[in-house]
Amino acid sequence: MSVDILEKIQTLRKQRNAVILAHNYQPGPIQDLADYAGDSLGLSVQAAETDADVIVFCGVRFMAETAAILSPNKTVLLPEENAGCPMADMIDAPQLEEMKNKYPDALVVCYVNSTAEVKALSDYCCTSGNALELVESLPKNRRILFVPDKNLGGFINERTGRGMILWPGYCSTHVLIRPEDVQRARQTHPDASVLAHPECNPEVRSLADELLSTGQMLKFVKKSDTTEFLIATENGILHTLRKQNPDKKFYPITEKAICPNMKKITPEKVLWALQDMQYRVTVPEPVSSKARKSLDRMIEVLPK
Repeated sequence: MSVDILEKIQTLRKQRNAVILAHNYQPGPIQDLADYAGDSLGLSVQAAETDADVIVFCGVRFMAETAAILSPNKTVLLPEENAGCPMADMIDAPQLEEMKNKYPDALVVCYVNSTAEVKALSDYCCTSGNALELVESLPKNRRILFVPDKNLGGFINERTGRGMILWPGYCSTHVLIRPEDVQRARQTHPDASVLAHPECNPEVRSLADELLSTGQMLKFVKKSDTTEFLIATENGILHTLRKQNPDKKFYPITEKAICPNMKKITPEKVLWALQDMQYRVTVPEPVSSKARKSLDRMIEVLPK
């Protein structure tokens, strides 16, 4: 990234009273220029607590939507309008309505990796970091319909035995991580601990030493006495892990674990977003208010 582009971004950031957010899977230069880097919901909550007028969300569309839901009075910009999430697109509102009609007694829990319309039809929203805790807090006499990630849902089922009804969605990046990749990586780095995201398939999860969200991975590594780690999630997080832990070594399970949508944003696009105030992401009513309720219910039932 040129000094000229960075200086222009810094100038416009002040002029617009903007805050720049970057997800852990973004390219390293994007994470480095951001005010905050982290997971999607955590970033949206942080941005809502600032006095910024503009939120530039370096991530994918559902993340920018969540920021717009939590900060209705701020302008939310997505620097790349075509940065989407294939898993979020694997279920839409009519499909969820059909499932709700099929299981009218079920509580609907949606992963935050979903569209605003799906969140609006859900009883609770969750993150990969709090999904287990959230489901364990729900009434045992109610069935749970979990959307859209069957792998995260399967992980929760393994830990809770709740027998949830799972929508057959999945992360198209995490499924590229195969059990043979884990086994091969372990042979190459026998002293390394395997940290895997629960969006991985069951075979990969069974081979991991720890199953953690991106935020949990960052916290775990800082406290761990282990000095080598094999990472089974989107490889963008390796930048953050290495930056925060220069004395430890991190290796990707596979070089294939790259989300193309997460790599669409460049410093130039961040600059253009601030220059032209593009591309604005809004969530209309009543979808916004209904989606906000599913997020608020999550916050209410989890310990502070």
